[in-house]
Amino acid sequence: MIRVAWRRSASTNSRVEHARRLAAAFLRAESPQQNSGGHVRCFRLLHPPDERSPLHRHPRAACYVSSSVFMSMASEGTPSPPHKHTNRLAEERSPYLLQHAHNPVDWYPWGQDAFDRAKHEDKPIFLSVGYSTCHWCHVMERESFEDEEIGKILSDHFVCVKVDREERPDVDKVYMTFVQATCGGGGWPMSVWLTPDLRPFIGGTYFPPTDHGRRPGLKTVLNRIIEQWQNNRPALESTGERILEELKKGTAVAAKPGESPPPAPEVANRCFQQLAHSYEEEYGGFRDAPKFPTPVNLMFLMSYWSVNRSTSEGVEALRMALHTLRMMALGGIHDHVAQGFHRYSTDSSWHVPHFEKMLYDQAQLAVAYIAASQVSGEQLFADVAKDILLYVSRDLSDKSGGFYSAEDADSVPASGGPEKREGAFCVWTASEVRELLPDVVEGATGAATQADIFAHHYGVKEQGNVAPEQDPHGELQGQNVLIVRYSVELTAARFGLSVERAEELLAEARGRMAKAREARPRPHLDTKMLASWNGLMLSAYATVGAVLGDKALLERAVQAGNFLREHLWDAERQTMFRSCYRGDEMEVQQISPPISGFLGDYAFVVRGALDLYEATLQTEWLRWAEELQLRQDALFWDQQGGGYFCSDPSDGTVLLQLKEDQDGAEPSANSVSASNLLRLSHYCGRREWLQRSQQLLAAFSDRLTRVPIALPEMVQALMAEHSELQQIVICGQRDAPDTSSLLAAVHSLFLPHKLLMHTDGDADGFLHERLPVLSSMSRPEGGATAYVCQDSTCSPPVTDPQELRRTRRAEMNREGNALRTTRRKPTCYIGRTRRSLGLLSFNPNSHFSAGFYLQGDFF
Repeated sequence: MIRVAWRRSASTNSRVEHARRLAAAFLRAESPQQNSGGHVRCFRLLHPPDERSPLHRHPRAACYVSSSVFMSMASEGTPSPPHKHTNRLAEERSPYLLQHAHNPVDWYPWGQDAFDRAKHEDKPIFLSVGYSTCHWCHVMERESFEDEEIGKILSDHFVCVKVDREERPDVDKVYMTFVQATCGGGGWPMSVWLTPDLRPFIGGTYFPPTDHGRRPGLKTVLNRIIEQWQNNRPALESTGERILEELKKGTAVAAKPGESPPPAPEVANRCFQQLAHSYEEEYGGFRDAPKFPTPVNLMFLMSYWSVNRSTSEGVEALRMALHTLRMMALGGIHDHVAQGFHRYSTDSSWHVPHFEKMLYDQAQLAVAYIAASQVSGEQLFADVAKDILLYVSRDLSDKSGGFYSAEDADSVPASGGPEKREGAFCVWTASEVRELLPDVVEGATGAATQADIFAHHYGVKEQGNVAPEQDPHGELQGQNVLIVRYSVELTAARFGLSVERAEELLAEARGRMAKAREARPRPHLDTKMLASWNGLMLSAYATVGAVLGDKALLERAVQAGNFLREHLWDAERQTMFRSCYRGDEMEVQQISPPISGFLGDYAFVVRGALDLYEATLQTEWLRWAEELQLRQDALFWDQQGGGYFCSDPSDGTVLLQLKEDQDGAEPSANSVSASNLLRLSHYCGRREWLQRSQQLLAAFSDRLTRVPIALPEMVQALMAEHSELQQIVICGQRDAPDTSSLLAAVHSLFLPHKLLMHTDGDADGFLHERLPVLSSMSRPEGGATAYVCQDSTCSPPVTDPQELRRTRRAEMNREGNALRTTRRKPTCYIGRTRRSLGLLSFNPNSHFSAGFYLQGDFF
C-alpha cells in the first residue's frame, strides 16, 4: 500500500531517520510517560501521507491514533450565546479560525504580531493546525480549547497560534513534515511547539485533556514543556535545530547535473505492479479499510491501459479502475439521495463513510467517472459524473461563480437535541422510510409498498444496517446508510415489475427523501473559496461538459473561470490569491492583506484554464494559462535543482523549502505542472517549457524510479512526455454544426495524451501567432476538417466524425490490439459483490450495463 511504500522510502533516507532518532532521544530523556520497554510513546496520530483526512483506528472516527494515545469521543454541542470569551480570531475570515474565536485561549492568527510577541516575551509558540470540517479538530476544541484551566495555561505560558491548513498549506506542510519525521505519522489537529524563531522542538496531533492511565493528557504535556523551557531550554533548542537541519537535507528534491527523466515504460510498469499488489479484489480500492477514493490512482490505471492494451497488465489495470469506480458508485460513500461523495469509507465495502464532503474529491471523481464512461461507453459512469456536478452546483456553489470548500460530517439530528452526530444529516431509520414512502405499488408482488421496494434495493433494515464494529460510539444505532444491494433488474424481478417501472419508483423515492432531508438541520458549510480547489473544479465542469456536450455545464465552467480571474487574480500585480470568502451579505470578501497563492493555486488553475480552452475553444483561456505559467515559473521554479517549490522561497517564515513528492487526496502541484508545461509547450510554441517539464521529471527521478506509486499523476506526465502528445487540430467555424460534430467525436474518446486545437483561419489569432504551421492547414472541401499530428507529422485530413473516431481507435489499437485475445470468459455478476446474488443472460453487444460487474474486458 502507498503508506507502506512511503514509509519504506522514508526509512531508507538516513537523514530523515536520524531526525526521528533525535526526537526520540529527546522524548526518552524528557517524557515522564514511557512504556515498560523503554521506548517512547510518541504523542501522535498515524496519518497516512497519501490521504488528506486523518483516520482513527476505530472504523468510523476521523483519525488514526497510536495505541499510546487515549481518544475520547465527546459530543459536540451548539454554542450558547452570549459568548463569555472573544479573542482576536473573531476578526478573521477563515471558518476554522472563527470556530475558535470564543475559546478562553489568547489565540493569534499566523503572522508577525504573534512572532514579535513570542520574541519580546521570550515564550515558546504553541501552533495548532486544523480545518473547519475536521471531526477530531472539533473534539480537541471541545475538550481542551474550551476548558478554562487549559486556556489559562496556554495563554499564560505560550503564544498560541491557530492556522487553517487550507489557508496556509505552506505552514502545514513544514510542520507536518516535522511531525511525520519525528513521530512516524501525522494528522489533524496538529499540535507543534516552536521556539520564538519558529523552529519546532516537539510535535504531535490530537491530545486528550487529561491523563488516562499511562497516557498523558494535554495538561501534562503543557506543564512538562513549561518546565523544560525554564530548566532545560538549551536542550530543547538544540534538538529542534538539529532535527530541522536534518529535515532540510532529507527532504531535498533535485536533479543531478545532466540527469534525464527515468524511462517511462519501466516506471509505469512498476507503478502498475505496486498498485496491483495493494489492490483489494472484492470491492476494489487499494487497501482493506479504511478506503479512500484515490482518483489519481484510477486515472493512472486508465491511462496505463490506453497505452498497454495489448498486454494482460493493461487489461488488468482497466478492470481494477472500472471495478473500483463501480463499487464506489453503488456504495454508501456515494450519497444516493443528494449526490456527491463522502470523504472515505471506514470499511472495505464502501458502505459506512466518514460523512464529510470535500470539494477536491468531487472535482477529481467527476473527471474519473467521465473518463470511465469514455472508456466503457457505460451510462452509469456518465450519470455519476453528472450527479457529482449537480451536488456541487446546488450545495457548494457561490453566486459569484466560485465553489465552497467542504461540508462537515457532523450535524444536529432531526429529532433535536444539542449534540451533533456524525452522519445525522444523511442516515435513515426504517420507520422514516416507511412514513415517506407508504403507497402500495400497483401490480407489485405481495402488495408491496414503495418503501418495501426502496428498502430492498438500498439495504434498509429494521434494526439499521450499520454493524456495531463500524459504530464504536453508537451514533448510528438503528440507522441505515443507503447502499445499492441489487441491480435494478433484480429488484424489478423480485417485485414483479418492469425495469422501467422499478427505475421510476426508485427515482421518485429518492426525490421524496431528498426533500425530507432538506428539512433537517444542515451540517456546517465551509464557505472559504480556494484558488487551487476551484481550479480542480473548473477542470471537472469543463471536462464533463465537453464529453457530454452539455451547454449548461460548459456555461458553469466559464462562470468558474471568470470568478477565478475576477476575485483571485490580480492582473496588475500578476499575483494569484490563495482564498476569498463569502461575506455576511453573500458578497465575496478578501482579507487584508490577502494571502498570496502557492504553487498548487497556480498549477491547478493553469490546468483548469487549459481544460476550459479545450472545452470551449475560447483562446482567452490559453492566453491566461500562459500568463499564469510565466508567473508560476518566476515565483517557484528552482533554478539549481529543477522542479517547483511549494511556496515562495523568499518567505523567511517558512523554514523548509519543500517540493511535495506525494500524489494523495490531491495531486501534487509538481505532478500537475509537469503535464501543464508539456501541454503549454505545444500550445504556445515554447520549447523551453518542454525542457522545463523534462527537468522537473528528472528532479523527481529517484521517487519515480523507487516508489512510483507515490506519484501516479506524475507517472502519467512521464508517459505523455515519452509518447509525444498527439495534436488534434479542428479547422472550421467554431459554432458550425460540422465543427461541433468533429469536436464531439474527439470528446467521446478517452485520449489522455492528446492536445485539442481549433483554428478558423484567423492568421492574427493566439494560436497562429505562436504556431505558424496552422496556416498551412486548410479545409479542402470547404467544411470542418480534422488533422491528427504527432512528432511533426500529420495524418490526411478527415471531415467525417465517424471516420475520425475510427481513425483514432485504429491508432490506439495499433498500440496494442491483443486485448480481445487476453480477455477471460465473460461472466456477469449482479449485486454488491462477486459472491453474488444472481446471474442474468449476457448480451455480448452490450458489455457494460448499469449495475453489472463484468469479469473480463470487452473493447
